[in-house]
Amino acid sequence: MIFSVDTQRLLALHYIYPLPLQKLQQLLSPVDILSYFEEAPPYEIAKALQISSHKALEITRSFRQNMTLSFEKAYERADISPIPFHHPFYPAQLFEISSPPTVLYVKGRYSLLTNEKQVAIIGSRKATAYTKTAMDLIVPPLVEHEYTVVSGLARGADTIAHETTIKVGGSTIAVLGHGFNYLYPKENQSLAGHMAEQQLLVTEYPPYMKPEKWHFPMRNRIISGLSKALVVTEAALRSGTLITTEYALEQGKDVFVVPGPIDAEQSKGTNKLLLEGAIPVCNGHEIVETLALFSNKN
Repeated sequence: MIFSVDTQRLLALHYIYPLPLQKLQQLLSPVDILSYFEEAPPYEIAKALQISSHKALEITRSFRQNMTLSFEKAYERADISPIPFHHPFYPAQLFEISSPPTVLYVKGRYSLLTNEKQVAIIGSRKATAYTKTAMDLIVPPLVEHEYTVVSGLARGADTIAHETTIKVGGSTIAVLGHGFNYLYPKENQSLAGHMAEQQLLVTEYPPYMKPEKWHFPMRNRIISGLSKALVVTEAALRSGTLITTEYALEQGKDVFVVPGPIDAEQSKGTNKLLLEGAIPVCNGHEIVETLALFSNKN
């Protein structure tokens, strides 16, 4: 069940305690604790959120201070648009993933979130020229058929996916593993700046939150959650890319994989996915045709 909330209260709480949607709903039902959060006894908050009373007291104190601030105006000055779960631009497909984000913070063309035709393209951070060749064959047909390309702005395949999409005049979304006060990796600063104006950057983390190692596996559920299908170009056997494929499979998404040379380290993970039943793909037309076929069946 989705509840209505006061946006100022929600943004104030999420800034100090970026809780997932399931935990927020524990504050809204059966009693709407968020509506009187600053006056709520710490034990009541602790019970609802399943945290210690000491932690609840700290959150309450910070919340009182934050309620004196206008988060919407502050984000506007920083060119950040918060998209809470009840906002009309919040992607409905994210309600179907495990642990939906309570708020998305975005920069750029947030109307891209409403495009139902989204395909995620990911791969190795140590991508070789083989990934570039694959992108040149995969991305243009997707763009031609008005698919938005989703990736993670990481080194390697993610960067190539975003750059190739932009080069052929398409739309692309980058899901980040940190807040907007930071950028990782730093070498993508120019690309991120362009995307913040012409494309779309998305994160579930408030602006002050630094890149942390565990943030990136978490953001992968959003990459796959936004998309109708996932495309993997290159991946080693031990690869973060495979975490995203696991999310996609859990979400019932099609996983397309570019077959690779049997002696290439960066193709061992992708070739393993093919043995496990992923769909082999050599160009974007095959993806478009397969997705259209399943769409027609539905």
